[in-house]
Amino acid sequence: MPFTYKAVFLAAAALVFTAPVAAQSPEAVAAAALEAAPVWDGHNDVPIQLRSRRGNMLEGFDFNDTHAEPAGNPGGNPVMQTDLPRLREGRVGAQFWSVYVSAALPEPEAVQATIEQIDVTRRLIAAYPDDLTLALTADEVEAAMADGKIASLIGMEGGYSIGSSLAVLRQMYALGARYMTLTHTANTPWADSANAAPAHDGLTEFGVLVVREMARMGMLVDLSHVSEATMMDALDATGAPVIFSHSGAREVSGHVRNVPDSVLARLPANGGIVMVVGYPDFLSEAIRQRAAGRAAEAARLGSLWQGQPTAVAEALAQWDTANPAPLATAADMADHIDHVRQVAGIDHIGIGGDYDGIPTGPVGMEDVAGYPALFTELARRGYSQSDLEKIASRNMMRVLRAAEAYATSQSGMAPLETPVS
Repeated sequence: MPFTYKAVFLAAAALVFTAPVAAQSPEAVAAAALEAAPVWDGHNDVPIQLRSRRGNMLEGFDFNDTHAEPAGNPGGNPVMQTDLPRLREGRVGAQFWSVYVSAALPEPEAVQATIEQIDVTRRLIAAYPDDLTLALTADEVEAAMADGKIASLIGMEGGYSIGSSLAVLRQMYALGARYMTLTHTANTPWADSANAAPAHDGLTEFGVLVVREMARMGMLVDLSHVSEATMMDALDATGAPVIFSHSGAREVSGHVRNVPDSVLARLPANGGIVMVVGYPDFLSEAIRQRAAGRAAEAARLGSLWQGQPTAVAEALAQWDTANPAPLATAADMADHIDHVRQVAGIDHIGIGGDYDGIPTGPVGMEDVAGYPALFTELARRGYSQSDLEKIASRNMMRVLRAAEAYATSQSGMAPLETPVS
């Protein structure tokens, strides 16, 4: 080709279009994903921290710095794991605040306590209007994120919170609750927990009505904490997507709180989501095995040294020294995400840290500020920016919109009724 400006231009263009594009670092991929789609966290226990540490008194409470909050809490964490600066650092754009109350409460007391927890959560949100905004719908979540605020939703943890009453369930929805975990660590009169001996083989007839009424209203059915049989019955009972607000994959760690493959395999047809938990005890099989070994050793020592608690404590301390507790990391959490992706698919993964309900998160993710470390680990494993955006919040947005669409499709259906005694 003779020399012309056109020839020079074509040669230069060829160099531009054939030169290799520099690959983005995992940190850059994660940062871009969280900028486009901030984290929608499925479970945070700040409300119970407010109850246990402060008696639900917000006077003097500073959500801009919670490091110096008084001790006394059910999660075993001496320092709170959540405040506004750390939420921002963790790139959290939407948060389900858990209104947990103790499963040991009689049902009428649990109903009152749940209303009190919804109240303190709504008061907390209202106290920080520059950072938090109450969100009751997917559109409101989207608007809050676009406005740079943390969309704040409410989830009830434990079906005893409704006092075995569909009327109370409906009123909790009216107060703003947008999911309910069907059980906690104990069975309800109508559903089996993962942590207790089965009493119902899943859901009772009334339990099926609870699930159907939740779906009719658009309240998400949360299957964290429930038994496998309850998971299966709930999936059979609802036409709306379910969530696991804070659970892992049982194939990775055999903890009973995690989701078995039999259930993961049903999520694509249901449209639901597993919001992978940050609790080290659920993430690490090594931690689970060590805990079982320690319990066995404690029982052995108690049998050997009956009536001699000091001797038992000293021997157990020696065992602890010889068998240090393993530590979970962001890589362990990523392993659970890998497995959910393998069985259920990329569209069925979310994040549910469980912060302020656990002693600590994984190494490098000890509090809510640590989410970028997880997303960097996932990018390092080859997850694309699009994948990470789905995991961060786009999957959860789809689930809530689908639940709302299902409720709209049931708008001609009257509320379900059961007689009161």
